[in-house]
Amino acid sequence: MENNIKKGVVTKTTKSEKELIINQLNVVSADRSKKDIGDFKSALQSAESVHYPNRTRLQDLYKDIILDGHLSGIISKRIDAVLNKAIHFEDKQGKRIDAFNDLLESLEFREVLRKILETPFYGLSGLEFIPGTKFQFEEIPRKHIKPNKGIIATEQNGDSGFDYVGVPNLWITGQKDDLGLLLKCAPYAIWKRGALADWSQYIELFGQPVRIIYYDAYDEKTKIELKQVLDESGSSLALMIPKQADFQMMDGKQANGTGELQERFKKTCDDEMSVIILTNTETTTSSKSSGYAQSQTHATQQLEITKSDIKYATAMLNSEQFLSILKSYGYPVTGGKFVFEKEIDLNSIKTQVDIIDVVKNKLGTPVSDDHIYDVTGIPKPDDYEAQKEELRVKSLEVQSSNSKVQNTKEEPPKEPQNNAQKPLKPKQKTLNSKRSTLNLFDRLRTTIADFFDQPL
Repeated sequence: MENNIKKGVVTKTTKSEKELIINQLNVVSADRSKKDIGDFKSALQSAESVHYPNRTRLQDLYKDIILDGHLSGIISKRIDAVLNKAIHFEDKQGKRIDAFNDLLESLEFREVLRKILETPFYGLSGLEFIPGTKFQFEEIPRKHIKPNKGIIATEQNGDSGFDYVGVPNLWITGQKDDLGLLLKCAPYAIWKRGALADWSQYIELFGQPVRIIYYDAYDEKTKIELKQVLDESGSSLALMIPKQADFQMMDGKQANGTGELQERFKKTCDDEMSVIILTNTETTTSSKSSGYAQSQTHATQQLEITKSDIKYATAMLNSEQFLSILKSYGYPVTGGKFVFEKEIDLNSIKTQVDIIDVVKNKLGTPVSDDHIYDVTGIPKPDDYEAQKEELRVKSLEVQSSNSKVQNTKEEPPKEPQNNAQKPLKPKQKTLNSKRSTLNLFDRLRTTIADFFDQPL
């Protein structure tokens, strides 16, 4: 072991910790100088350079604009929508593996998931997992990751360092040419900051009454005395103007005294960033034209984004490299996978159940029981086949019983058989003889007349 002395504290560094790449990088703090649209353009050109691409300035810009309250809020909203979902690890048969429970509830795993979800915003993320028995990692500064060359640079602006492709404990996420969603948000965050600065200056200058004193240009003694009075009477804006001068103060109060112009510009920038990150505006802020139908539509749009983030996170967690990393810590990952648990949406379930009812019972189309379990979220019982057979037997018994009862009700009462034909009455004989000579229409009339006992 070697001793490292920092600020009077002696710490011991093991050989394995010394060999970590993160400890061999010359990490420099973010550039916090004032940024404008010119800096944004230069950073973008540097990142998109064909021969010498460098994302350092762009990542410093991202560190700066993420301090915007609205932008950081909508990013947290999108990430937390996935972080707060329940997740478990299951084997090939779909049974949960309890060995992962402690891992899934740990802060380390939550931070790994957070870094995965941050990747679409920054374009890339990097983690170095520390070998050993405990699951732990260190984040690799994004400025040092050079995806075009597949290296982690020792210097943030350098082009030499450590190859990360194929290294088992290094995990770099993101596409090579993806610069992240923050690239689209950067101009609006910069313009918004400038507008707020101008608005602050406007309030500072014209938020209080302006004191104006006119004096004779040739009377120096009066000028000195008036200046002393202004200095001693407060710190609000004060002006001393010679009477001989023509003075007019164009403060914009009549045209924009309420600050509506600045407020509208700020809201426009916020709305644009909301659309970029959340694909909607109404789930974060409300507009004058907003209503229940509009907010529901926007909520549905955001739900689709959450579903997409869940699929992305699932794909990354179940990637071959991350599963091999977990395997190195002794977790039984062979044949298993991470699965996010579905949340119950009663309205959605009711709609799907109604559709199943129409398809199965009214159209007569068979529907898989597994699909019904999947839609409703009801767990399938372990003795499913036994219960299914029991229900089938009971159904047959009920059908048999109902059939016997129905046959008993439908059977007509038996009359005593008498082969001897009853003799016809004299009147009936006359009518039958008469009907035999009539055509079909007349027979019909005769029958109707007989029914009502009326003469023809």
